[in-house]
Amino acid sequence: MAVSIKEALKIIDTISPNPTKESLCLEEAVDKVAAKEYYARYNLPNFDNSAMDGYAVKLADAGKKVKVAATILASQEPQSPLETGNAIKIMTGAKLPKGTEAIVPIEEIIIQDDSVILPSSIKPKAHMRFAGEDVQKGSLIVKKGDIINAYTIGLLASQGYSYIEVFQPVKVAIFATGSELKMHYETLHSSHIYNSNTPALLARAKELGCKVSFIGKTEDSKEAIKEAIQNALDADLLITSGGVSVGEADFTKEAFKEMGMQILFSKVDIKPGKPTTLGKINNTYILNLPGNPLAAILNFELFGRFLINKLSASSRPYIQPIRTKLKEKLIHKPGRDTLIPGTFDGEYFYPLSKRSPGMVMPAALMDGFIIVGKEVQLAAEEVNFIPLANFTSKSAQEIVSL
Repeated sequence: MAVSIKEALKIIDTISPNPTKESLCLEEAVDKVAAKEYYARYNLPNFDNSAMDGYAVKLADAGKKVKVAATILASQEPQSPLETGNAIKIMTGAKLPKGTEAIVPIEEIIIQDDSVILPSSIKPKAHMRFAGEDVQKGSLIVKKGDIINAYTIGLLASQGYSYIEVFQPVKVAIFATGSELKMHYETLHSSHIYNSNTPALLARAKELGCKVSFIGKTEDSKEAIKEAIQNALDADLLITSGGVSVGEADFTKEAFKEMGMQILFSKVDIKPGKPTTLGKINNTYILNLPGNPLAAILNFELFGRFLINKLSASSRPYIQPIRTKLKEKLIHKPGRDTLIPGTFDGEYFYPLSKRSPGMVMPAALMDGFIIVGKEVQLAAEEVNFIPLANFTSKSAQEIVSL
């Protein structure tokens, strides 16, 4: 019996990954998932300092002419506290002298020899930065499961971290089946077609940060497919396309069955892509996608991307839809939840007019897709658009709000 989209996603959501950890140089950790919590070693800033080039002053001296008693450059220690009737020239980032009540920017004062005339109104603590106002020592700055981005790296660098522990990327294996298919580097004969699914899925898994292996092309026999499966069982995820529907030459299902695959779901009440299957052999998950190119890509984007996010041990694996509007009403034949590819201009979603499951072009044109419910005949003006970009959210159910 086919499961619903929600049921399939809930099954994937129960996966508890156990990825291997590794220590990486900070700059090499971008797009990796943190394998432990990191805490601030220092206050940031770690001392009170000036936010502007200007003068450290007392509030009581507002509107007065005061003597410039000293100059403090960045990295210098103040030699004496600030006293009433004096100002101390100070550079951005320099440590504040004791007694400072405000910083007056250079452009707001009038210079007269070795003195300055201050503005008549000075705001308390103006342009002063205080120790720990950005980050306090001992506070949690990176959580386990956080995806490390360029600015996370900047934050960790500000605390003196040079190496961090991350989870190794998800290992994905892909192999091609189908005697009628040729790889793009092979000679094409009149009865053959080029295999677009394998290169596309391989490239997409790389885009998502996976470590990808191409096992190769197998012959259409159980023995050959079983050998390919065996060679892929060191991966976290094995992806295949084709051979999951009913057909005399479809040996994929039989091969996986004989290899002892545990079926998590074998059909989804979805259009296109009903035969989509998820299973597991030992510690390797298997995602069998339909052979039709667009059906394979759409189901990978809905189930495969979520599966990869879960296997990566990310604390935010859920794909965030964007609530947007249809440019025009969409007539849809009810019966199954349907994935409809299209483009998004930031305001409206435009369904692609050509979107047959066997097509290749729509996948290259689309920015993402929407899900139209099985009971719907005329799609609502507002829809949930699921982008190809790997945005994430905290809600597991947003993606399937139909």
